[in-house]
Formats: sequence, C-alpha cells, structure tokens
Amino acid sequence: MSPLELIELLEPYTNASPTNLYCPLASAPGFSKEAFEAVHTSGEQITSIRMNPMKPVKKDSVWVNKVDGEEKQPEMTPIPWSTQGYYLSHRPSFTFDPLFQAVAYYVQDASSMFLELAVRQTMDVSQSIRVLDACAVPGGKSTLLQSVISADSLLVSNEVIKSRAAILCENITKWGAANVVVTNSDPRELGRLENYFDLIVVDAPCSGSGLFRRDPEAVVEWSEGAVELCSQRQQRILADLYPSLKEEGVLIYSTCSYSEAEDEAIIDWLMETYSLESISLEIKEEWGIINTSSPIKKGQGYRFWPDKVKGEGFFISCFRKKEGGERNARPFKKNKEQQLPKAEMELLQPLMANFNNLSFFRQEDRVFAIPASLEQDILFLINSSVYIRQAGISLGKAGGKEWVPEHALALSNYCSPALVVVSLNQEQAIQYLRREEVPLDWIREQLPAGFKQGWSLVQFEGTSLGWIKILPNRVNNYYPKEWRILNKPGN
Repeated sequence: MSPLELIELLEPYTNASPTNLYCPLASAPGFSKEAFEAVHTSGEQITSIRMNPMKPVKKDSVWVNKVDGEEKQPEMTPIPWSTQGYYLSHRPSFTFDPLFQAVAYYVQDASSMFLELAVRQTMDVSQSIRVLDACAVPGGKSTLLQSVISADSLLVSNEVIKSRAAILCENITKWGAANVVVTNSDPRELGRLENYFDLIVVDAPCSGSGLFRRDPEAVVEWSEGAVELCSQRQQRILADLYPSLKEEGVLIYSTCSYSEAEDEAIIDWLMETYSLESISLEIKEEWGIINTSSPIKKGQGYRFWPDKVKGEGFFISCFRKKEGGERNARPFKKNKEQQLPKAEMELLQPLMANFNNLSFFRQEDRVFAIPASLEQDILFLINSSVYIRQAGISLGKAGGKEWVPEHALALSNYCSPALVVVSLNQEQAIQYLRREEVPLDWIREQLPAGFKQGWSLVQFEGTSLGWIKILPNRVNNYYPKEWRILNKPGN
C-alpha cells in the first residue's frame, strides 16, 4: 500500500466529526492530523524486545544478521518505562536465532511494555499476589507480568477461544515459569472466583486502530460498527470479571484502539457502574505519553500515539476496587489420582533441582509441578468452575524404568545441574531446532567419562533448547515436532 493510498484511507477517520463517539481519531486527546499521517506514511517500523530475566544472556548475543550485505549487530537502547525492554536499531530475522526460539527474549511492542510501570506503581510486587491476565493470547503481557511479580505469586493466564489457547500455552511453556496456570474459560466462569485476584489485567479485544502503522490493512478492516461491537464486548468482559477482584484489588484496562468509545467512555462506564476509583500514574513528559481524563468521572487514562512515542497506538487505565472482601475458601487436599506414587517420584528426582520446594500433581498419565507455596491455589482452581489447560511445569511421564521428560522441563530453571549438557554452535542449534539428525560426533567429546546413554540437555550459549537422548550408536532428537523451524536459513 502506497503512502498516498494510506492517506486516502485515513481521511474519513482523521476528518470525522468530533461529536461521533465511535470515530477513533477526530476528538481524541493528543491527536494531530498532520503528524499522525506523516508517521503512518513514513514507512518507519519500530522493533523492540524484552529480555527474559530467568534466562540471562549477554545482550550482544541477540541475533546478528546481514544488513546491506554486512554482518551487523542490532544496537539496543533501553525503553524508559521497562526494566528489561530494548529498542533495536533494525529488525533481524528472529526465526533463525536459537535464543529467540528458546524465548531468552520476547519480541513485543514498546507501548505494551508500559504495563510493567502500571503494575509496579499500583501493586506491591514483593508480596505474594494472585494475578489474572484475562485476555492473554499470544502471551506477551502474561510473560511480562510473570517477570514482574514474585516467584511465590500466581499468574492465571486465560484465553476464551480454545483454538487460540495453543499459542498461549507454547509461549508460556517457552518462557519457563512454574507459577503460571493457563486457563481456557469464559470471563463469566472466572468471575465466579469471588474476591480471589489482587490484580486483574484486561487487554481487551478491540477495533485495532492503534495498529494502523504496523498493519495498514487494519485501516481497510476498521469500521464504526466494529468499534461499537467491541465497546459492548469490553463492557461484558469487565462486568463478568468484576466479582473476582478482591477489595482494594487493582484492575488494569488497556486497548490498542484510539476510539474514545473503547477508552475514555469505558473509564466512565466502569466508574459509574462499579465501586472503582481511578489511579493516576507518574510519567515523564519526555516520554511523549498523553495523559487523558474521561469526560464525566475524570478518570485517568494514558494514550500512546506513534507520532509522539516510539511504539504503536495504545491506551491504558488503572482502577482500585472499593468494595467486596477477601476470598474465604476451605482448604483442599489432593485426591489419590492427583498424587504421584513414590516409585515415580524416585524416577523423576534425579532430573530436577529444588525438588523439595515443589508440589507435584498427576493429570491422567502426565505430571506437572508448581511451587509448593501455591498448592492450595492450584487445588482451589482445580475444584472451581474454570478449565485448566496447563499448570506450572509439565514434567512428562514414567516410561518403564526411566522418566521420559517433557520439553517444558528443559526450558525451565528446574533441571538438575548434574544432567549432561551438550553445547551446540549456531548452525548445529538450527539443525536441532529443525528437528533434524544430531550426529553423535558433534557431542562425543562433551560427554563425561563412562557415559554411554541417557537424557541430555541441548544448549546454545548457556540457554537450554530441549532434550536429546544419547544412545550407544545414535542420538534421538526430542524437539517438539509442532514447534520445529520449517524454513531453511537464507530462504
């Protein structure tokens, strides 16, 4: 799409009557028609990443690729409202970076990373808290939340559409945290967990006008009818979830829409309908973020315009609940089917670190682990109305006289330091990630004396990629078939 074509498409939105609530731009605070059109037709694209603090790597390890025929390392500039976020000077080909595949970092828009500041300024993240990411796909905000909260806090990451939950599970698994539960439930079902959550984040489904620069086709798909429909859906989601937020708990609402009907009007609706007070955030003028307030209740919101901020369009607002109470639930015990037999515990223990600090659950023929401090929370959720898709670290299953480990264990921080580790170079790592053969001569020199066969971790620059099983005459590649890289470098 040419710049002229894009301007022509934007014209109805940039010139629309300011009395039309469903117009995304005309009267929105901070909007500048000339600057907005200029940034959208400039062709500029901003690339940013957020490092995974559980998988520390050197920043100069981030993928080096060819720019204008030369090998060039992206320059990394800190994002001011994020402790782990960086702007990249150019966008590399992430697919063939083993550290990207292992999620040592997550590619995320810088504007969305502002959620970290909102959480830190409204919550005491040093405490053990219960957090819900209600509209979590693909997992960017969930992985951000997990990196901010304490290790003994619980994050429930939810996606209502079953077919979309698989990508959420993949990203949560690769992130490697044990204190996350992925659910696949309607907000109404989550709302039945009365007074349970200390923090609820609703990054609501929206009309997507904030993505016009990243995806010009979104301009074609946008309509006032879509805005109205999204506004109604946002209200339903918030209404359904409200009972599950405890008194003095925090609600954070966000969209990637410029429309006042999905932003300031939702603030007014929330404050008129429920006992919620608006929370102001401290921001710096040089960041370019626009502080806005709703017309009736004067609730505070924050707008991100791509002509003022190095990021895409975004809106966020924070509230504190002033009614309700604490959750009052009876304690639960694991039933016999959920308990792991002693013989299986003995098979599993040699593969794991921090074994005594974990609680283990059986689910059919598979086993998962969560921090022991969260056992009652997991039992509460299991016995509630929500559908649990994935919990903690999936460990695998007993197979004969050995434990067959699952990929999730390899990507976590719970692998035993006594395990055999095989380090691959970049070319070898890509071959492994394509689920191709791993020649025995790659690894023979790295095996300890006397080691003949068994499970081994494959690593690239100290970051685990997955499992291999070393046999006397060959190596079996256990990288998940559904996650393998399909393309070849250079294609």
